[in-house]
Amino acid sequence: MTPTPPFPELVTLIEERSAALREAAVRAPDPAARVPGCADWSLRDLVAHLGEVQRFWAVVVTEADPSGPPSRERHGSTVPQSDLLQWSAESTRMLGAALRAAGPQSPCWAWWPETAAPHTAGAVARHQVQEAAVHAYDALDALGEPEPLPAAVAVDGVSEFLGTALGSLGAWPHRPARVMYRAIEGPSWTVDLSPSGATADPAASGAPVTTVHGTASDLVLLLHRRIPLDAVRIDGDREVAAQLREWTGTG
Repeated sequence: MTPTPPFPELVTLIEERSAALREAAVRAPDPAARVPGCADWSLRDLVAHLGEVQRFWAVVVTEADPSGPPSRERHGSTVPQSDLLQWSAESTRMLGAALRAAGPQSPCWAWWPETAAPHTAGAVARHQVQEAAVHAYDALDALGEPEPLPAAVAVDGVSEFLGTALGSLGAWPHRPARVMYRAIEGPSWTVDLSPSGATADPAASGAPVTTVHGTASDLVLLLHRRIPLDAVRIDGDREVAAQLREWTGTG
């Protein structure tokens, strides 16, 4: 397991990747351009989505109430107002301010089970880095200019996805398997898939049946279903890799 970036760096990465998304939107000749990774959305929809998400989590972090999500009355409207890009920038500012004020250990509600990741502002920040980074990739992809995720984002992104996203999906519906993701940059991550669900970073007890090789960025984009299996190298049981890809689309 690779170390997670320090909390202040996570907040900065959210801001940087959100700004990258807006910069791509500014350069787009048509804000109605479709987003390949989110087939039903336009580029305008993508900007609005990220802003809505960030405003919601800003309230979650500020309330510090782990018992449940804020009601509509408590978090208010998240519908974009006035100039979309200005509204988006304010959304990012609100989330960054809420996180910095709370600190990484502040408790809060989260949609994932605590067995997958803590219900803390730190875990929210870590997940929101990936939210902003993958959608910044989407925005650039809509322009026909897809770029790899920054290294600081991608390396932690594999671990975050295997723990939080896969750890929230429940029982693995196929035969048990151990899968390794190996980044060209050096790090590797292992996940066990079984009727009890996905277990990231399991105890050493046998070789993986499938190993997926690629850059850390490609591994994250594969897990988020932004690139096809053919974009990476797969050793071992390719069917398990295909099943895992489909499973990640059910959450």
